[in-house]
Amino acid sequence: MPSPDNLHDLSPLGLFLMADWVVRSVMILLLVASLAVWAVAIDRWMRLRRLAHEAALLDRHAAQGGRVPYGRLPDAILGAAATSPEWPGESAADRRARLADAMRLALADTMRPAQSGLPLLASVASAGPFIGLFGTVWGIMNAFTAIARSGESSLATVAPGIAEALFATALGLFAAIPAVLAYNRLAALAAETRARANAGIARLAARPPQAEKSRLPRAAE
Repeated sequence: MPSPDNLHDLSPLGLFLMADWVVRSVMILLLVASLAVWAVAIDRWMRLRRLAHEAALLDRHAAQGGRVPYGRLPDAILGAAATSPEWPGESAADRRARLADAMRLALADTMRPAQSGLPLLASVASAGPFIGLFGTVWGIMNAFTAIARSGESSLATVAPGIAEALFATALGLFAAIPAVLAYNRLAALAAETRARANAGIARLAARPPQAEKSRLPRAAE
C-alpha cells in the first residue's frame, strides 16, 4: 500500500509507488524493454554502419578493377572466393555462378550478427503499446474500484489512480516509438548494405579474383 505522502505524488516515481504489483510489473517490463531497445539499436547501428562502409568500398573497387581494401566484409567475401575449388571441366559461366554463390553465402554469414537484434526491435515496437494499454486498463479498474469503496468521486480522488494508469501507456509508447524508428532505419541500412555488397559480388564474379588469393591468410584469421 502506498504511504499517505505518495497518494498525490504525480511524479514518475510517485506514480510507480502508487501502482499495484500488476501495474508495477508492466512498468518494469517496459523500462527494461526500453533499455534493451536503445542498447540493441546503438550496437547494431555501429555494426551496420561499418559493414555499409565496407560494402561501398567493395563495390567501388570492384567496379574500378582495383584491389579491394581490407575489412571484415571484404575479407569474408574474397576469402570465400579464394577458397572455392576449381572443378575439372567446369565452364567459365558455371565457375562464375559458383563463385557468386560462395561470396553471397559469406555475405549472409557476415551480416547475420549485425541483424540479430532486429526481431527484438520489431517485437517491442508492436507489443509495447499493448502491454502499456494492459497496465492502463488494469490501473483504471483499480481506480474505479477504489472510488466505489470510498464513495468519493472528486478530482483529487480520481486523478492519482488515472494518472498512474496512463503512465503505463506512456511507458509503452516510450519503448515502442524508438523501437519503430530504429527498426525501420536499421532494416533500410541492412538492405542498402546487402545491395551494395551484392553489386560488388556480381562484378567480382564476372572477373574471378585470382589476384586476391594472397589475402586468404588474413581473411581466415
